[in-house]
This record gives sequence, C-alpha cells and structure tokens, in this order.
Amino acid sequence: MDLEQLTQSTCPTITVSAAAGVLGVDPRTVMRGVDEGTIPAIRLGRRVVIPRVPLLRMLTGDPAPAEVAV
Repeated sequence: MDLEQLTQSTCPTITVSAAAGVLGVDPRTVMRGVDEGTIPAIRLGRRVVIPRVPLLRMLTGDPAPAEVAV
C-alpha cells in the first residue's frame, strides 16, 4: 500500500504491514512506534490495527477537525 491508496481507501483501519508499506519501513518498526505511542493504534486483543485517518493526518500534516478554524 502507498500513500495514494491509503488516501483513496474507505476502510477505517489498516494492518501493521500495510502501514509499514506506506511508511517504507519494516513492520517491526511500526510496532515499535505503536509501543512508544508515536503511531496511533487500536489494540484488539493480540491484534493491532492502525486507524487510517489519524495516520493520514500524521503523514500529511492536515489538522484534526477540532483544530480547524471556523
């Protein structure tokens, strides 16, 4: 998966492997970022998924909806 595919996706979450592909790193590096709190993640038991919109915001620098000036 690349950034364009991530942007066009409608899935609310992506796998750690897909996030690693977007970031161009090893999945273990993504998990290290999850463990350190630098990459947003949702833990479902032993499974970890990455929420798509927060990851996109992290990569593009777009503000969160609450931060947008009205």
